Amino acid sequence: MSEHRRKPPQPQGGGRAASRRAAQQRPGRGAGPGRDVPGAPPGGPHADHSAHGSRADARRAAQRPAAGRGRAGGKGDGGRKRLIDYPRAGKAGWKRFVPSWKLVSGTFLGFFAVIIAGAGVGIAMVGTPDANKAAKAQNNVFQWADGTQMVATGGSTNRQIVPIDQIPVSMRNAVIAAENESFETDKGVDPMGIARAVVNMATGGSTQGGSTITQQYVKNTYLDSEQTLKRKVTELFIAIKLGATEEKDKVLAGYLNTAYYGRDAYGIQAAARAYFGKDSKDLNPSESAFLASLLKGPNLYNPDGGIGSAATPEANEKRARARWAWVLDREVAVHRMEQSERDKYKDFPARVDLAQASGMSGQTGYLVEVAKGYVMKTADISAEKMALGGYTIRTTFQKPKVDALSKAVEDTRNDFLDEKKRPEYDTFVQFGAASVDVKTGAIVALYGGPGWDHKYFANNANTSGVPVGSTWKPYVLAAAMEYGTQNSKGSGISANSKYNANDLTVINDRTGKPLLGPDGQPFKQKNESEYPYGYVTLNEAMEKSINVPFAQLVFDVGHSKVRQVAKSTGILDESMDENNNASFALGTSTPSAIRMADSYATFAASGTHHEPFSVLEVKKDGKVVPGFTPPKESRAMDNSVADNITKVLRNVVENGTGTKAKKLGRPAAGKTGTTDQNKSAWFVGYTPELSTSVTLFRNDPNSKDKKLMSMNHVGGVDSIHGGDIPAVIWTEYMREALKGAPVKDFPEAEDIGVVADAAGAPSPTPSAAVSPSVSPSTSVSPSPSTSVSPSPSGKPCKPKPWNLDCDPQTAAGTSTGAGGSTTGGTTDSPTSTPTGRPGRTSGTTSWGSIMGTQG
Repeated sequence: MSEHRRKPPQPQGGGRAASRRAAQQRPGRGAGPGRDVPGAPPGGPHADHSAHGSRADARRAAQRPAAGRGRAGGKGDGGRKRLIDYPRAGKAGWKRFVPSWKLVSGTFLGFFAVIIAGAGVGIAMVGTPDANKAAKAQNNVFQWADGTQMVATGGSTNRQIVPIDQIPVSMRNAVIAAENESFETDKGVDPMGIARAVVNMATGGSTQGGSTITQQYVKNTYLDSEQTLKRKVTELFIAIKLGATEEKDKVLAGYLNTAYYGRDAYGIQAAARAYFGKDSKDLNPSESAFLASLLKGPNLYNPDGGIGSAATPEANEKRARARWAWVLDREVAVHRMEQSERDKYKDFPARVDLAQASGMSGQTGYLVEVAKGYVMKTADISAEKMALGGYTIRTTFQKPKVDALSKAVEDTRNDFLDEKKRPEYDTFVQFGAASVDVKTGAIVALYGGPGWDHKYFANNANTSGVPVGSTWKPYVLAAAMEYGTQNSKGSGISANSKYNANDLTVINDRTGKPLLGPDGQPFKQKNESEYPYGYVTLNEAMEKSINVPFAQLVFDVGHSKVRQVAKSTGILDESMDENNNASFALGTSTPSAIRMADSYATFAASGTHHEPFSVLEVKKDGKVVPGFTPPKESRAMDNSVADNITKVLRNVVENGTGTKAKKLGRPAAGKTGTTDQNKSAWFVGYTPELSTSVTLFRNDPNSKDKKLMSMNHVGGVDSIHGGDIPAVIWTEYMREALKGAPVKDFPEAEDIGVVADAAGAPSPTPSAAVSPSVSPSTSVSPSPSTSVSPSPSGKPCKPKPWNLDCDPQTAAGTSTGAGGSTTGGTTDSPTSTPTGRPGRTSGTTSWGSIMGTQG
């Protein structure tokens, strides 16, 4: 064999196996100082040692990190150093994933640098607020239902800019003390406040306002923008820029000139004029503290009242007084007022009447107030945004019907009241009314009072606190028809069920035990008449508005069931009396006239309820705002129950306490209501088209407590009842409102329920009394006089619809009993008491009534 083809000698352990082992050797594992691997091939001097340690060495080698991933110092192949040593080299197991302090600090510094750079760019890109631009506002246009304009409100007249030298030091001190004590030294932002806002928004909460005066100023310039996280970041950049570049006086003036104070007033000058009729520079420390209080939220701190059940004038004034006192005390605490100066201001500052009254004559102010409140609630629009304007609001109000209702009230008022002749009685008598479309729930008309132009700002159509009296009784009967009583074994009862109606009858609770009065004795319910009725049907009890049967029925049915029925027809929980006593059945609850009209419309619509609404369409800058379709209808009760309530209430108009409404000349149903001590009187009635409520009460709107006063002797008569003035107003309005409309009748009521007489009721006999609506009795009324009474002067009286002692038209006379219109022992007509039962007596009742009410 030739020399050049001879294979060189192979070292021991070499050959192909050695080549494979060499190939399997991990890169970077060469021998060197500190290595665990052998320093010579297995065939070398240490072959014996390697043979013994080869498996252990292999395991240890496999557990070591790959050399390609770097060793200490982050070096990898060829000793190259990685930019980021993560996972960490030279560490085993979970320790490889624990970042080093160098990595943590480097990352933080890098992130901080990016944030600073981004913030710098953001701050450089944003502008600063301009109070003059923010002062621009538009009108809100309110339209009648037919689209014609009712009124335009708001606009730039209520937004005026004044320089800082026109803002008194007292106002500056009050705002800084109350809103931002560190304003003069801070950088314009509150980091903690920002963090809270960001967290709140990130977790789905509502956006929060600025924490500092600077941030609030910035926020005021974006009231017309959606408050999103992006907007918040923008506001933050602007606030930082303002804090670094603008003088504090300019920022403070900008804030006070763009803040909303209520009464449609933006800016301190407009607010000073709106509340105190003076320029801002003339405000004293007490007035300044009041205006500073409003900045917490005019809706809840403006004593005029606001939107929502918590924003009543009474509640708002209480909050405003407390906040006003706190602001003054706070000024002392932060050394912006001396205690001696604070001691001068003990009385809450007096305010001028609403300047908005100009241009809001008649019912316009009340109509706008109701519609605006509905828009704000439905679309979740704040008062501040609403005051900025730009809205066109088409209401449900129909001008002919509003005019007709106003005329019916004012004509009756002018004929009935004489404040100069009877100032001690005829002063402070208030009227309120509302009319609702039965088919939709649309409020077509309301009467809120004499008008804002007469300095009367309370809306009597939407007020609360006036008990509804016996107009509540239909809910008790409806609950009995729907759910039955303890005597009906779960079945609904018929209106022909009999109950004891005698005066001063003991009322039993649900266990059958007598109720106990405050004196520990059995409670006896008082009727308005002492006549011994005996047992009467619930239909007759409703007709004559006798108290005792319903005081017992509410316990037999259960107060919760009555509340459930009332609520299903639209009565609000907060207006219901919370007490489970006998008086609850007699009308101690205080729904508004709007709610009562809408609720009775449920009976007229055979048990279908529509929530009352006052707006048909809203546009913002020409674009339709969604959400203003009419509320969906709901089933409040079985149609047979509602139709039977209508049948019973038709009998009230035909034969009972509401017979003055017969003059309407078309099918009508309704109920009278008069409260104890004659403090309020109601008539709520309906036709198949319209449901209307009218209330009459007496209180001083300027008094602190606004307590109701007795109407005894008002108008020169002993007492006022629901079947009198309210029924007359109702009839006059409904006649005009339905003029030209075809006459419609109610659905025929089917017989429902079981006859479930109260305990002690006699069994039916052939000689049982016949209902007066079927066969009127010819017996003479036992009342002292059944003839038409002469006037006090002895001359024949002039017949007027409100003249309770003089109504020669017997067809318009009322039935007597509780709820009738007999005054001073005189009935309306000889035929008004076909059963021979006595008429209504005047005067107050004994304790037995416990806030009891009459018809």
